[in-house]
Amino acid sequence: MTTIIRGGTVVNADRAFRADVLVSGDKIVAVGDNLDIPVGATVIDASGQYVMPGGIDTHTHMQLPFMGTVTADDFFTGTAAGLAGGTTTIMDFVIPNPQQSLLEAYHTWRGWAAKSAGDYTFHVAVTWWDDSVHKEMGTLVHEHGVNSFKHFMAYKNAIMADDETLVKSFTRALELGAIPTVHAENGELVFQLQQDLIKRGMTGPSAHPMSRPPEVEAEAANRAIAIANVLGTPVYIVHVSCAESLDAITRARAKGQRVYGEALAGHLVIDDSVYNSADLEFARAHVMSPPFRGKHHQAALWQGLQGGNLHTTATDHCTFCAAQKAAGADDFTKIPNGCGGVEDRMSVVWDAGVNTGKLTPSEFVKVTSANAAQIFNMYPRKGVVTAGADADIVVWDPEGTRTISAKTQFAKGGFNVFEGRTVKGIPSYTLSGGKVVFERGELRAVEGAGKHVDRPAFTKTHA
Repeated sequence: MTTIIRGGTVVNADRAFRADVLVSGDKIVAVGDNLDIPVGATVIDASGQYVMPGGIDTHTHMQLPFMGTVTADDFFTGTAAGLAGGTTTIMDFVIPNPQQSLLEAYHTWRGWAAKSAGDYTFHVAVTWWDDSVHKEMGTLVHEHGVNSFKHFMAYKNAIMADDETLVKSFTRALELGAIPTVHAENGELVFQLQQDLIKRGMTGPSAHPMSRPPEVEAEAANRAIAIANVLGTPVYIVHVSCAESLDAITRARAKGQRVYGEALAGHLVIDDSVYNSADLEFARAHVMSPPFRGKHHQAALWQGLQGGNLHTTATDHCTFCAAQKAAGADDFTKIPNGCGGVEDRMSVVWDAGVNTGKLTPSEFVKVTSANAAQIFNMYPRKGVVTAGADADIVVWDPEGTRTISAKTQFAKGGFNVFEGRTVKGIPSYTLSGGKVVFERGELRAVEGAGKHVDRPAFTKTHA
């Protein structure tokens, strides 16, 4: 199948330039001025529009078993929703139970992901430690294209990694040429604060952010960065939500440490007033960790993206319907944590970033695609419009508008944290693997069309 995208402005992380883009099969084969149109090729008119690499969402949870239930979006519906929003690759998480084999969990997730409509790849969580985990980390890197390992510093009595596990896993990751990633919240402190709030009769969703103040996140971020510094390993901090955590990253980077930070689209535009709504179903729908923060934290996160101390944007897409969230109606600690957004991230970041002058179009490509591809060793297969790259492309209409609503979204869950927001800047076409999978509002996602993306180790590996 051959497609040519004509008349648009190609936007990569380093520059923007007028060019046509020729796609054959699942690869980009040429980028240049006035390319000849092959016989029988499909022609997409991109006049007045941008042609950008498909988005990479570095943080999603499709079909995740969590807190006694399973997320509403599976790998097909979640990746299909991503395609509708211009995201062509997701990075999801294999989360083994304590004492479960990492490889066993990995093969379970790979089986679930076989129905994906877009490309996918995995971070694998280290939730416990013994010699078998050490060995299986090597197998995952050498044989299964995994080069990142996740560590939850939160969720005591469940999947929380203690300092011993962090040190041993970080050390092993360095040996293997893999990068450790962390969910930075002090799990012991969260647990104690939760118990105190419950004892005081504060059981509603408004107590959720009180149990996870910025200091709880900042302590864990500082600790993870310090451990990584001593061991000499890079570290990637997921869903940075507050100024204090960003400060920790900025200080470390100023000293030459390899620390990378991720911001969620929701944390960039939504504040903590949502938890005080009289509509408890609405408030519960916003319960995620870390929680939404006060407005000054949003300003700090934008500065982090602008200044290069935050590198990627993601969603932590983890959808639950109202009935699932109602499990915590009488106890906020039992509300399944998670919100959606994989369908909306690109437009929200463009509207709130590019349209306000905070980001240039090339900087937008950096934080929605290119940086993720480079940090996790998928570049230049992903993250750039160039000959030889995967034909994962979004044709972006900077004048197009859409009002976000749960009633019209493709994602499941029945709620949208960006509800009612009108965004200017939307995909007109999305190509995944060279095929048009979204065209001006029409989704053509195909179950099982997505491919697993192997990510090589960063350095010479050791057994």
